Amino acid sequence: MTIARRTVLLTGATGFVGGAVAPALSAAGWQLRCMTRDVARARRRAPALAWIEGDVGDAAACASALAGCDAALYLVHGIGEGPDYHAHEVAAAHGFAEAAATAGVTRIVYLGGVAPSGAGSEHLRSRLEVGEVLRAGAVPVLELRASMIVGHGSLSWLIVRDLAARLPVMVLPRWLASRTEPVAIDDVVVALVRALEVPLSESAWFDLPGPEALSGKEILDATTKVMGLRAPHTIAVPLLTPHLSSLWVRFVTRAKWSVAREVVVGLTEDLLARDATFWEHIAHPTRLPFAEAARRALAAERVDGKVRGAWGVFERLREPTRRA
Repeated sequence: MTIARRTVLLTGATGFVGGAVAPALSAAGWQLRCMTRDVARARRRAPALAWIEGDVGDAAACASALAGCDAALYLVHGIGEGPDYHAHEVAAAHGFAEAAATAGVTRIVYLGGVAPSGAGSEHLRSRLEVGEVLRAGAVPVLELRASMIVGHGSLSWLIVRDLAARLPVMVLPRWLASRTEPVAIDDVVVALVRALEVPLSESAWFDLPGPEALSGKEILDATTKVMGLRAPHTIAVPLLTPHLSSLWVRFVTRAKWSVAREVVVGLTEDLLARDATFWEHIAHPTRLPFAEAARRALAAERVDGKVRGAWGVFERLREPTRRA
């Protein structure tokens, strides 16, 4: 007798996390339905996946995509998509939750962000409100909250990697003393797949911390060490504001300006987990340390080839330092 495979709708399938989790979901026995706003482009990149066109902000598209699905992974976010992205994200979450309930979906897994110690950035506030909206719906929701995810394709990792590779001398703003718990994409993938199976009687949220609490400076120092570079000389400038900091981040990194600005503002406060109990729930207590996660991210980057442009040339000029 053939047992029907359960179907999961994967939103954000063309993104960094979505692309990483898709093969793991298939390996775990799920039948994938991947939602994207540009099916033609997505099929060129991943022709083996089952794609369906639609935007999570379109109620009709969500209803069509969710029809016949047992579960859904909500991995979309609108950072950098205009000044009203917060309102659009919240409205989309409302519509998605309603469409999932109508379709008979039994669980939604949402990847959000760790709650800051203070007000936080607009992006973090939006991430948290989206989680609240989804959890308020009729379908049970398991919200997982991560801070910095380390992996090739992560925007926050891209900023860290570029700063470490390109700044032998660095001003040290006060916000680089803030701490976070970076988590490897490998561990996030495990968490997302198992979140579809872990017992859940009602909606809940859990943090996804990595194994170490590190300051921004410690993260940069560790990254340069993994790269084989000398740690940058730092000049303390305690009055350097997040806005001014984001300007030099914009100049040095390849991250989109609107995204870099939000990331920097989000780093002005500690982003520390409430606890690490979710890893115990899924029997995954051992997570990759930051240095190993960084090594894997850099190895994946090398597969894509050399960094282009003037900054790529500059990075290669620094390479002899690695052999020193």
